[in-house]
Parts: sequence; C-alpha cells; structure tokens
Amino acid sequence: MKKINMVDLKGQYEKIKGEIDDAIHEVLDTTAFINGPVVKTFQSNLEKYLGVKHVIPCANGTDALQIAMMALGLKPGDEVITTSFTFIATAEVIALLGLTPVLVDIDPNTFNIDPDSVRKAITTKTKAIVPVHLFGQCADMDAIMEIATEFNLKVIEDACQAIGADYTFKNGETKRAGTIGEVGCTSFFPSKNLGAYGDGGAIFTNDDELANQCRIIANHGMVVRYYHDLIGVNSRLDSIQAAILNVKLKYLNEYSEARNKAANAYNQAFSKSKNLQVPAQFAQSTHVFHQYTLLTKNINREGLHEYLESKGIPAPIYYPVPLHLQKAYQDPRYKEGDFPVTEDVCKRVLSLPMHTEIDEEQLAFITGSVLEFVNK
Repeated sequence: MKKINMVDLKGQYEKIKGEIDDAIHEVLDTTAFINGPVVKTFQSNLEKYLGVKHVIPCANGTDALQIAMMALGLKPGDEVITTSFTFIATAEVIALLGLTPVLVDIDPNTFNIDPDSVRKAITTKTKAIVPVHLFGQCADMDAIMEIATEFNLKVIEDACQAIGADYTFKNGETKRAGTIGEVGCTSFFPSKNLGAYGDGGAIFTNDDELANQCRIIANHGMVVRYYHDLIGVNSRLDSIQAAILNVKLKYLNEYSEARNKAANAYNQAFSKSKNLQVPAQFAQSTHVFHQYTLLTKNINREGLHEYLESKGIPAPIYYPVPLHLQKAYQDPRYKEGDFPVTEDVCKRVLSLPMHTEIDEEQLAFITGSVLEFVNK
C-alpha cells in the first residue's frame, strides 16, 4: 500500500505532469513573471467557471479577505460578524484593519455559521457578515442574505475551502460558492481543492465598481503608474502560479467527484457507528469535501488521533481552539461557555485523509483502523 498522506500533491501532479511542465516552461520562455498574459487567461477562465463578472487574482486568501474589506470602505470600529469556528485568517484581517470582530456560534450539524446567532449579534455598528463555507459546503446563504438585506449589511464570503461548490436558493436559483454576496474570496494554497504550487488567492464580485476598487488596492492603490489614488497593498498572483492553476482548473470538477467518491466510502463505513457522526450535508449546497471531518461521540478523540497516527494515518484536528478562546483574540466580551456548540465541536472533531488520489486500499485501511479503535 502506498503511504497515506493527508493531501497527495505528488500523485496529483504526476497525472498532469506534462501539462503542468509545459505551462511552467511557457512562462519561463516568455519571462513574463508578473502580471503576464497567463494571469489574464486564468482570470477569464475562472470567471467563466464561476459565472461571475470579475475575478481579481491576488497573492493569497488572507490578502483576498483584507482587500475585499478595504474595497468595501469598512472603517475602524465597524463591527464585522463571523464564526468562531474557522481558520484564524478570517478574523485576523478584521483585527488588522482596526475593525471589530464579532464572533458567533455555529450550526451543530454543518459546523457553518448559525444565522440565528448572526441576527442576535447585530448592533448599530454592524456593517458586514463574513460567512465561512467550511470544509467544502456553503453556509445557509438564503438566511444570511435575508438578514443582510434587512439590516443593510455587506456579505463577504470566505470560500477558501469551498471553490466549486454550488448553492441552490429556495427559489431554485443556483450560484457558485463565493459569488452570492457582494464579494467572495478564495485561497489557492497548495492543499486547497484548486491549489497552486505556492501561495495564491482571488476575489470574486459582480459589482463593477467594487472590482475596480479591489484591483487598485491590490496594486499599491495605483491606476496610473506612480500615481496612487488609494492606500493599497502589494498583492499579486505570479504568472507561474496562474499557469499551474489554469491547467488544474480544467480538472476541478473531476477532483470534486473524486473527493465525493472517497467521502461516500467513509460515510458507508461509519454511518452505523454509534461513536461517530459523519459529515452532515446541507440540502441546499453541494459538498466538495475540502476536509472530511468526523464528530466523535462518547470516545476519546485524542486516543483515536494517536492510534491513527501510530498506524501512519494522518488525522489532524480542524480546529482545536475556537477563535474566542485564542490567546491573541482574548476579549472581555467573550468567555468560555459563550458559544457552546463551537466549544463542544472543537473537543470532538477529527479529520481523515481527503484528496483526489486516495485509493480503495487506503480507504479500506483507514476505515478499518478507525473502526478498530471505536469498537473496542
């Protein structure tokens, strides 16, 4: 059996090696390393894939979130509501911009932001909501957009883990993750479903003026060279990464199908276990399984983690500490016990290997090992 990896980037690369190598060599031959033509080609292709008017490539997913908030004109002291169960970047940029992160609890089934908790957190200072489409499926965007419309709030989608997922509204309309609110953001970190071979990110929007603001901010606030109209940042997707992403974009739907196939194998193996809860799928969203995350019940999560690791099976915990209990984000507004669902989930989640190259032998070994521990 092949070594089990959490993400098998080497195996994925080997299948498309010729296309990737040709794309990289083309950039090397042109020496158009920054803002080369391949960046525009990738941008256009991603716009078509997502069905969105504007894609603004940038250096990484964290920058994408920051640029989006800057372009929306959010000011220090403005409150931005987001989930306490997410990677730190979601709240990090809010704090860096002098905005006030307002954290809320999650849905106990999908682990995505709870709309009722969002509504209860709104004050006169609230200006935006950042729903995170966690682990590969969309948050309840019908409810989020309804709340945003009612209170005149901006919606910034953190779609860093859900590119390629579809959301079907109650009226039957379908949109891609990241294209529903005013602006969406994604990351092309290598382990993402659409991953580069280095850092990268992008911003999505259907708003012409907002797209223009994002482009200017990402380029040092500059429209005409050396004339700076806005305070900006330096955030670019380099040409080699764009070339790689342009190849991999063609396979993104195929990659999602492979991930779903692996998730189905896990679900089938674990669905009857009294000690494991398989990932719940929100009816209005497809799932692209950036992570396959179990919820343990009445067993020692740390013991299962150690047992799997001892057998060569990666089993990381996303995420062990909620944002409101992180040392860097200690705030007198929050204390342990304030977000019971989030705190409970952090103590019980465990993720299993999930990638496009995982095979039946590996899946059988992983599922068998998990069941060995939980059934003993």
